[in-house]
Amino acid sequence: MGVMETAKLRAANKVAKPAKQAEKARAPHPDLPLGQILSGDCIEAMRSLPDNSVDCVFADPPYNLQLGGDLNRPDGSQVDAVTDHWDQFDSFQLYDKFTRDWLTEARRVLKPDGALWVIGSYHNIFRVGSILQDLGFWILNDIVWRKTNPMPNFKGTRFTNAHETLIWASMGEKSRYQFNYRAMKTLNDELQMRSDWVMPICAGAERLKEDGKKAHPTQKPEALLYRVLLATTEKGDVVLDPFFGTGTTGAVAKRLGRQWIGCEREDFYRGVAMKRIEKELPLDESVIETMQSKKAAPRVAFGTLVENGYIKPGTKVFDRKRRWIATVRADGSLEIDGPKGKQAGSIHGLGKDLQGAPSCNGWTFWYFEDGANVNPVDAARQRFLLANED
Repeated sequence: MGVMETAKLRAANKVAKPAKQAEKARAPHPDLPLGQILSGDCIEAMRSLPDNSVDCVFADPPYNLQLGGDLNRPDGSQVDAVTDHWDQFDSFQLYDKFTRDWLTEARRVLKPDGALWVIGSYHNIFRVGSILQDLGFWILNDIVWRKTNPMPNFKGTRFTNAHETLIWASMGEKSRYQFNYRAMKTLNDELQMRSDWVMPICAGAERLKEDGKKAHPTQKPEALLYRVLLATTEKGDVVLDPFFGTGTTGAVAKRLGRQWIGCEREDFYRGVAMKRIEKELPLDESVIETMQSKKAAPRVAFGTLVENGYIKPGTKVFDRKRRWIATVRADGSLEIDGPKGKQAGSIHGLGKDLQGAPSCNGWTFWYFEDGANVNPVDAARQRFLLANED
């Protein structure tokens, strides 16, 4: 077997093996009620699920609003969700017990590399955060969802409450978890995704209605769930929502090729959710694929490209402004007649030294002429990976 064939086989194995291992590790449990909404109390419903069977839990629990009575708009109409029975607890102690019970079940059903998301307001999120830490969850981020169109403070007695908080947590400090960093950066125009997310509340055509009235007073926007699931799950993962409501989690999960399970005790909400999800069409598999994170991408040495002829020894490579022109040597190193005389190093090391910088990504720093085109050397790496996909 020649050098070319050996390198191609080695690269193909690097691409295929992790993918197959991940597929096996994240395969859905055969006993899961996928695509179903479990009725009754969410804690009892979760107890019917196997241990270590779910990849992600997204929870929008009751906020236990403490408003001291009805809340009316200036025109006299009542604000929804303030007096709903499902959001009423007689004491903080009862709310804390409820929170501890459902979080305990969530922890039991989550896989060791699973993740928990909880959304709440100032009424409950701090109590939830404390309890989930007591149970062993490890907080990775608190995300501030800043609403572009919040409900005003009608009484004029406080600041307008214009945000809600999401807690993202892993199973423990040392636990592995899924984070599609590269996909989030691509979604955000090549800037790192920040922990403050600006998006409107659910309104317009997205707002579900029955008999001309809102189907649910606190329906979450699909954009919020889209970002959560795209960031921290993979295609085929199982997402559990213990407080399913009108099924936003299920609708977005189905669209993105994720499996879902819901828990919802209210018959009315279950009916609305199933009608909604049945109408949802999954995206084509080709468009579900996202940008790979640098950590997840198979490693390819620059020397592999040289020995396989993707960039030949003797090729001249240069930075974008052509301040420095280096020659590719047979072992994949670069050599240049620079301001300090002859200098040599790797694509990363030489780029760093020439700039006097602490580091350099040589894949994007160096360019080469490829026929009539000028491309970064990373383009050659991508061609090599495509040619050696399993």
